[in-house]
Amino acid sequence: MGERAADGPRRELRVQGRGGPGAGGGPGATRGHTPERGQSRVTSRGHGARTGPRRPEPPGPLGPCEAACSPALQAARGYARPVTRRRKDIPSQLDDLPPTMLKKDYANLPVMNSVDDVVRRMLSLEMASQKEKMKIKTQQLVEKVRRSPSDNGSFEVQVAILTARIRMFEEHLQRHPKDKNNKRRMLMDVDRRRKLLGYLRRVRYDTFENTCKQLDIQYSLPPPYTRRVTKRWLVKKAFCIKVYQEAQKLKAAERLKQRERQARARAARGQQGQEKLAQKQTQEGQGQEKLAQEKPAQEGTPV
Repeated sequence: MGERAADGPRRELRVQGRGGPGAGGGPGATRGHTPERGQSRVTSRGHGARTGPRRPEPPGPLGPCEAACSPALQAARGYARPVTRRRKDIPSQLDDLPPTMLKKDYANLPVMNSVDDVVRRMLSLEMASQKEKMKIKTQQLVEKVRRSPSDNGSFEVQVAILTARIRMFEEHLQRHPKDKNNKRRMLMDVDRRRKLLGYLRRVRYDTFENTCKQLDIQYSLPPPYTRRVTKRWLVKKAFCIKVYQEAQKLKAAERLKQRERQARARAARGQQGQEKLAQKQTQEGQGQEKLAQEKPAQEGTPV
C-alpha cells in the first residue's frame, strides 16, 4: 500500500479521513499528493501531524510560554528566585544622634521655634542624609577638644575631624570589605592622625592625653627602629660618612669664597659712600665760601 522504494528508510502511508477515495486519500494515492483538510499523515513511527488549521489554545494562568513548560521546569524557576540576605546590624557612631535634632544649618535660627511640626520634622535629622549627620557628629567631636569657640584649625581640632572620618570609613568597610578606594583613604587619614598625635605627644603632653581621652583614641607607640649590624652595612656607612665630609669641605670652600666676595662688595660700597660724602662736603664748603664773598659786597653797597 503505497510503500516507498528500498532506497529510503521511512515508509509513508496515507490514511483516508473524512474525504472519500476519490479525493486522493485512498490506498492508491500517489507519493506527491497533499491530503485535504481533515486528513492526517502517518509515518512508520506512528506519529501523526494534522495538516489543517488548528484552533488557538486558551492561555493558561502563567501565559502561553509558561503553560507549555513542564511542571519540573516551573518548579525550578520558582526555586531560582534571588535570596535576600539579612544584613547584620553594624553599630554606627551616628546612632546616638536624636532624630528630633535639627540640621546644622537650621539649629541656631530663631524662626525654628515658630514653624509647623511638619516643617520642623523635614528639617530634623529624621529625614537628613548621612552627610548632614556627619556634620553634626564632627561638630560634637570638635566641641570636646577645641581650645576656644573660635578655634577651627588647631592640632586637636584636626585630630577630631580625622577621627570622625576614620570611623565613617570603618563602618563603610564593614558593609563593603572589597572597597579598595575608601580603604586607601582611611589609611591615609589614619597616617595623618598618627603624625598629629605624635607631634602633640612631643610638644604638649597634657593636651595629647586630654584629646585621646575625649575622643576615645587608643594611641600605641611606634616600634623602635632596630637594624642588624653587618659588615656590609658598616662599610656602606663609613663610605657615606666620607662622602659627606668631602661634600662639607667643598661647601666650606664655596662659603669662604662667597664671604670674600661679600666683604669686597661691602668695602666697595663703603668706599663709594665715603667718596660721595667727601664730594658732598666739598660742595657745601664751596657754597659757604660763595656766601661769605657775597656778604661783604652787599654791606659795601649804598642803600
